Amino acid sequence: MFSQESIIGVVGSGAMGSGIAQVSATNNYKTIVFDTNADSLIKAKKNLSASLAKLVEKQKITDLKADTIFNNITFSNTISDLKDCSLIIEAIIENLTVKQSVFKELENLVSKDCILASNTSSLSITSIGASCNLPERVLGIHFFNPATLMPLVEIIPGIATDKKLAEACQALISSWGKIPVMAKDTPGFIVNRVARPFYSEALRIYEEQIADIATIDWAMKEFGGFKMGPFELMDLIGHDVNYVVTETVWTQFYFDPRFKPSLSQKRLLEAKFLGKKTGKGFYDYSEGAEPLLPKKDEVLGRYIFNRIICMLINEACDTAKLGIASVKDIDLAMTKGVNYPKGLLMWADEIGLSNVKNTLQDLYNLYEEDRYRTCTLIKKMVNEAKTFY
Repeated sequence: MFSQESIIGVVGSGAMGSGIAQVSATNNYKTIVFDTNADSLIKAKKNLSASLAKLVEKQKITDLKADTIFNNITFSNTISDLKDCSLIIEAIIENLTVKQSVFKELENLVSKDCILASNTSSLSITSIGASCNLPERVLGIHFFNPATLMPLVEIIPGIATDKKLAEACQALISSWGKIPVMAKDTPGFIVNRVARPFYSEALRIYEEQIADIATIDWAMKEFGGFKMGPFELMDLIGHDVNYVVTETVWTQFYFDPRFKPSLSQKRLLEAKFLGKKTGKGFYDYSEGAEPLLPKKDEVLGRYIFNRIICMLINEACDTAKLGIASVKDIDLAMTKGVNYPKGLLMWADEIGLSNVKNTLQDLYNLYEEDRYRTCTLIKKMVNEAKTFY
C-alpha cells in the first residue's frame, strides 16, 4: 500500500500538522504541508528548523539527518500540490463543516487510491467521510500533541471505511515508530472519552468545596502517581481545547450526565484565562504570583484519588463493554496517549472490581445521579469473580 516513494500530505501548518509532517519526514517520506495562510507556513518552517537544531544540539540526530528531514518537507499554499499524495492527513480547526469542505476539495484533486485521514480528536469520522463520494477511503488518524514525542496514534475507521485501508494505515504508523491502537468511531474515541472523569470529577470535587485545586492535584500525584494533577493538566492543554472537547463529547453522547461540562471551566474560557499560554487559568502563572499550597491531609487525599480513579475505571470498563477498543488497546491508549502511570483496567484488577463497584454505588446513593451509574461489565465481572488480566 505504501512505499518510500509514497508522498504524504498534511493539511494545516499549526503545531499538530507540523509535528505530523516532521514524523513523516523523519521516516524518509516526502511530505507536503499545505496551508492557505502563507504567514503560518513561514512560521512552521522556522519552527521546524529550530526544532531540528535542538535535536542536533542534544545529539539526538546528526546534522545530516536534520538536513534530510528538513529537505523532505515542502511547505505550500497551493492545494493542487497535494494531487500526487498517497495519504493526506488533515489537521485543522475542530469544525465539522470546515473539515467536510476540505475533504470534498481534496477528493476532487487526488487519485482514487489516495487515503484521506483526519486528525480530529472528537468529531465523527463517519460524518466527515459522508461528505465524500468515496467514504471508504476516509478514516481517522489521531496523533497526540506533541506529535513528535507522543507515541500513541488512534486509528479510527468510519462506518464506511475499507478495513484493509485502516489496517494499511495502522502498519504505516507502526513503521514510523508509533504505537497505533484501533478504535470505533464513537465520540472521543478512546483517550478523550476515557479521560473525561480525570477532569470532570476533579472539577466536581472543587465546585462542591470538598477540596481546593492544589489539594486535588496533590492527591492525584501523591496517591496515584500521576505526573500532573487534573488542574495543572487542564491549564497546560488550554481551556479553549479541553473544555471544547468535553462539550463536544457531552453533546455527541446526547447530553449524558457522565460527560457534563463544568461551569467553572466555562467561565475561565469566557474570561480568556486559557491556562499557561495566557498566563492565567486555574493557577496564576504571572511573575511573582503567590503559589497555591495543598492541604496535605492523607484521608482527604485518598478519598479524592479513590473517587476519581474509580470514575476513570468505570469509563474504561464501559469502553471495553461497548467494544470500542480491546482491553489491551484501552490500557495502551491511556499509558501512551496521556502518560497515565498504569492502564486503568490493570488498575481495576489491583484495586479490586468489588471495591470500585462499592465506591461508585456510594457516590450514586449520595447524589442519586445517573452520572455515577456503575458499568454493567463491572457488576457482571464482580458476580463472576473475573479480572481483566
